[in-house]
Amino acid sequence: MRVATDIGGTFTDVVTLDGNHIRGWKVFSTPDSPDRAVTEIIRELADFSSFSHGTTVATNALLERKGAKVAFITTRGFKDLLSIARQRRPRLYDFDCSRPTPVVSRNLCFEVAERLSPDGTVILPLSLNDAYELADRVMEAGAEAVAICLLFSYKNPAHEILLEKAFKKRGMSVSRSSEIIPEFREFERASTTAINAFIQPVVQSYVQEIRKAVRKVGGPPDYDIMKSAGGVAASREIHPVELLLSGPAGGVSGGLLLARLTGRENLITFDMGGTSADFSAIVDNAPLWTDESEIDGLPVRIPTLDITTIGAGGGSIAWMDKGGALRVGPQSAGSVPGPACYN
Repeated sequence: MRVATDIGGTFTDVVTLDGNHIRGWKVFSTPDSPDRAVTEIIRELADFSSFSHGTTVATNALLERKGAKVAFITTRGFKDLLSIARQRRPRLYDFDCSRPTPVVSRNLCFEVAERLSPDGTVILPLSLNDAYELADRVMEAGAEAVAICLLFSYKNPAHEILLEKAFKKRGMSVSRSSEIIPEFREFERASTTAINAFIQPVVQSYVQEIRKAVRKVGGPPDYDIMKSAGGVAASREIHPVELLLSGPAGGVSGGLLLARLTGRENLITFDMGGTSADFSAIVDNAPLWTDESEIDGLPVRIPTLDITTIGAGGGSIAWMDKGGALRVGPQSAGSVPGPACYN
């Protein structure tokens, strides 16, 4: 038997394929422990040969800003990289426009004395003492995860690796830009790395708990998880940031299959859950891809299906801002207490 699950902020969907028999059903998601709904399903099932999974846990953690307390480490002189961004106004003629808030607060941005040239040649070496002293300062500041993004590290990751070792010796969760996105454009690289660090503790715990549950019932040693680019990979082989559009990517993949079965070459896909709504397009029987996506205004520079996500879904909460204007989302009623229509 093959098992597939997809977890959202409100419902968790399950489909099993046993021979030619397909069965599908829904259960409420468990926001207090996102993996619990899936692990309970796994325990109820008989032997299965494969398990695949799509999730919006990473997406919802970012949209609702429910991630780790992240420290950002960068080259001396670039502490404000995430705040300055590209200096482009989101809306040129809007006097009241505001930039998206980074996932790292400014008081948790740290500089380190090191410098590389554009070709990766060391100009100012990073000392081992500086790396360990910085790790101590970051721990004292109360950070739960670390994002490291040094200038030109995609050409030479040595300094980032040295910092990574210093933080890991103190038991901290580390995201290193030269591993996650080894390419130029320091702001996009920093933003992607910071987002990975922000959602990493939540996602890693979630993925590991599901893996334990699969093994406990005699399932495969690892399982496949949907990536933002539309394919799948073993759960051990992914970076959390690659799951930001995991659930929505499954919707687009389903739309692509439906288009081929019905003989349609061009489709607009719309996938609304309880927390977010996702839009994409299929053109000439192929989905659209991009490596310059944004989620909630924050750049994510990894290959993804070209999906537009907004923080408004079926369970989004309506509220009044300080100016008395009506707002909707990104907070969601989820499955507890659930949307008002359930009552």
